[in-house]
Amino acid sequence: MKMHFLQGGRLRMRRSIYIAGAAKEETIDLPVHATLMRHAQGNVLFDSGCNPEAAIDPQGRWGGLSRVMTPVFTPEQTVVSQLETIGLQPDDIDVVICSHLHPDHCGCNSYFRTATILCHEAEVAAAKTEGAENLGYLRAEWEQEQGFQTFDTEHDVFGDGRIVVLPMPGHTPGMSVARVELEKDGAFVLASDAAPLQVNIDTATAPKNTWNMDLAVTSLGRLKAFRDGGDTIICGHDDAQWQGLRKCSEFYE
Repeated sequence: MKMHFLQGGRLRMRRSIYIAGAAKEETIDLPVHATLMRHAQGNVLFDSGCNPEAAIDPQGRWGGLSRVMTPVFTPEQTVVSQLETIGLQPDDIDVVICSHLHPDHCGCNSYFRTATILCHEAEVAAAKTEGAENLGYLRAEWEQEQGFQTFDTEHDVFGDGRIVVLPMPGHTPGMSVARVELEKDGAFVLASDAAPLQVNIDTATAPKNTWNMDLAVTSLGRLKAFRDGGDTIICGHDDAQWQGLRKCSEFYE
């Protein structure tokens, strides 16, 4: 199995959301990414990143949310264009795993019309709740024609232990990560916003944009345990880590 990290956009946000004590006016640029696993039984995408339209018309696509997380990317720096550079089209994707349903993580879901879209049942319920838009759930981003295949506990995508989805609530009610077992490069945990930055794991401190702080800290402790056991934790928005990863046509296996 090969694993590719793909650009999914880039955001500018207040640094104080993630780093305690940072000045309110200080900003931080955060990478957004998706992960492609080319498994013998199918192509699996973990998260789908930002919709390319958010790069062109942020206000039109995201409304007021675009002032909180400001797009600083081009349409070409999103998942569908990135897949094309390695010879894949949206219909080549068999499964999309949604870590959660915020627009920087599920914005290209609608392109994958023939894929099974996996998401925790609590996350789907949260996105459909009245007033969910005020919590960052934008229907135009997360809704797609085929709906979701939901789970409520650990989910082994192909039943062989190679791609296992693990619920880690806290950032959102149905926040989930994926643990990927590779033959040569070992185990990776795709943490998404369960751990946006490595410092969140190091300090056991969740960002301010968290639904449930206690659950988030518990999830950070689980991720630290995976890391202490030798797994590589891929954070959702850590630019220093992102710069050092193999990307696009380069891969892990």
